[in-house]
Amino acid sequence: MSVAAKLKGLMDRHRLTPRPLSAAIDQAPDVKSVSHALISGMLNGSKPNPTTETLLSLSEVLKAPPAYLLPHESYDDLDALTGFEDPAARRVVRLLAGLPTAEVENVIADLQRRRDDLGLSPITFAEDTSMQSKPAKRRSVDEAAQYAADALEG
Repeated sequence: MSVAAKLKGLMDRHRLTPRPLSAAIDQAPDVKSVSHALISGMLNGSKPNPTTETLLSLSEVLKAPPAYLLPHESYDDLDALTGFEDPAARRVVRLLAGLPTAEVENVIADLQRRRDDLGLSPITFAEDTSMQSKPAKRRSVDEAAQYAADALEG
């Protein structure tokens, strides 16, 4: 997904247009101002490379992890990125590193059973639909866990 598509989705979720979003950013403490013209340019693709400060300001007001606004398929899953902001979730990812694939699958099955037992709604996985159109990049469990930890911790 493009930055424009992600930004549009977040703005739709909060029912904001460029001017009110810019105004909300201006009112937020400790964030850099973002003009409505820049936001409009990001939405229409004429400003495809916003600065890090701009992305941080937008993500703060739109209540999304900053990584979500990066233009890469690894950062398209908003729910996963939101969950990964929790230090305990990052700890789980680190603990999975090095486990054989069968063990990782056992942990996943265990977690799904626990969610069912607690009456939590089922989780859908973005990769379930996106992987149908193209083959997955293969990483070992260690590589995937390290990549996720490194990419989102900075």
